[in-house]
Amino acid sequence: MNLSSMVFLLITSVVSLITSLNLLFSSCSYFLDWELVSVNSASIEMALIIDWMSMMFMSFVCFISSMVLFYSGGYMSGDYNIGRFMYLVLGFVLSMLLLIISPNMISILLGWDGLGLVSYALVIYYQNEKSAGAGMLTALSNRVGDVAILLSISLMLSLGGWNFSFYVGEESMASSYVIFLVVLAAMTKSAQIPFSAWLPAAMAAPTPVSALVHSSTLVTAGVYLLIRFSPSLMSSFASTLLLLLGCLTMFMAGLGANFETDLKKIIALSTLSQLGVMVTILSLGWATLAFFHLLTHALFKALLFMCAGSIIHSVGDYQDIRMMGGLVNFMPISVVCINLANLALCGFPFLAGFYSKDLILEVAFLSPLNEVCFWLLVLATGLTVCYSFRLVYYSLSGDYNLGSVFSVSDSDVLMTWPMLGLSMGAVVGGAVVSWLVFPAPIMICLTFPVKLLALGVSLIGGFIGYMLNLMAENYNLKSLSLYSAVVFSGSMWFMPLLSTIGVSRKVLGGGSVYSQVGDGGWSEYYGGQGIHSTLMSASGHLQSIQENSIKIYLVILLVWLVGLLLII
Repeated sequence: MNLSSMVFLLITSVVSLITSLNLLFSSCSYFLDWELVSVNSASIEMALIIDWMSMMFMSFVCFISSMVLFYSGGYMSGDYNIGRFMYLVLGFVLSMLLLIISPNMISILLGWDGLGLVSYALVIYYQNEKSAGAGMLTALSNRVGDVAILLSISLMLSLGGWNFSFYVGEESMASSYVIFLVVLAAMTKSAQIPFSAWLPAAMAAPTPVSALVHSSTLVTAGVYLLIRFSPSLMSSFASTLLLLLGCLTMFMAGLGANFETDLKKIIALSTLSQLGVMVTILSLGWATLAFFHLLTHALFKALLFMCAGSIIHSVGDYQDIRMMGGLVNFMPISVVCINLANLALCGFPFLAGFYSKDLILEVAFLSPLNEVCFWLLVLATGLTVCYSFRLVYYSLSGDYNLGSVFSVSDSDVLMTWPMLGLSMGAVVGGAVVSWLVFPAPIMICLTFPVKLLALGVSLIGGFIGYMLNLMAENYNLKSLSLYSAVVFSGSMWFMPLLSTIGVSRKVLGGGSVYSQVGDGGWSEYYGGQGIHSTLMSASGHLQSIQENSIKIYLVILLVWLVGLLLII
């Protein structure tokens, strides 16, 4: 099944890419529309938009999905439910494709909800308590975005229809509310602050799912929706808010990744950081640049996750990077690919990430950027290189930390071939897409120090990230004297805690008190149980009166006589 899925998705990818290039060079797009129901001048339609952007994204999604499904044949080979897993992943790809080619809010909601549902099913795939908690956090965080989409659908009724492509750029009260709701939905799906906690938690899913869902498709759905709404975004306050939140997310994720020891969570925080880059440049008005980075990032991040899965699979399912080290001698292909992806992530010259990331940084420096966002952007760039070189140390050049009886090798062809396929994309993908999407160069005029700033912080970050790991056992740990700062930085600014216990404790505690005092207390006393006991005691008295007892008659007679005497 993994082979047939790969062939089908690869053919779809090639066809989509050819269609995209034709539409790009001819500068045209197709809008297909079927009217289903018409109510009070608002019609429910099934619409599809086929332009170069949707087709190119569709091509990349299908290519990565084909590689991931083939890879799953090796990674999940020992699983009893591999068929169910494959169908879930295919269902996910279908939902993503529906979202990509929909210009209609109702059909977008179908794809959006499909993504959330299948994502939940995949996160809880390994049925244990940790997976259940992660799945619930993922589902409930994304429900906020689903509700925002539903509210935007009801607001768009006043505009006369749900095809947002007709109303993008319009300035009215309803459209500004719609933009705010769409931004909220995109922030939940793309895990921006304050909804960031679910993305590292979703690493409880199998690694092929992380490679597809939580790197290149699901998390970029929010950014893609914002790209579609970008003409309206620039005229609203939401762009300023997005700029600040995007920069903060970049910085927070980069800082957290430097303190993390779980391999998959490091890569998840790296994804979060790059989503912050996309949102930042999008809020500055460069939607095409954000889309370019979205495509190149999808290639090397899926490769990074695949290599991580291969390493985890070989070292006995350990995810702690401190248990690894010196793996290049045993797993040359996986380690070369993971470092290739790491260098692409850092923006190493002429790899995929360089063309998009370097351009984004220079355009951001050229834009009217406030000082807070400027320095957050610079620091986040340095931190990205810092945690990447920390990963290089633990995978490539560090000491061998595994036990003496481990058998570590690149033996599974089903896992190495897709990695080699994606590594080609990580090397040449950026150059090819930049030649296609930006046929004319962008004029960037910066001073010499600012021009060298990105390179300088990258070199400093890489040096610090590598050298901090070269420790001897007799060193004093600085982290013990700065313990609170380390805990704050390494726990994503307490966001997972605030998103779970922070929200639920007061609500559940209040519910418990209400249940005891209200529902099981006073409302029972004055409600069902109280009425029942009153009626039972009254009927008991009535029954005792009607039992023809001489004592009761004598008591009643005595009461009557006393009453008469008192009256007289």
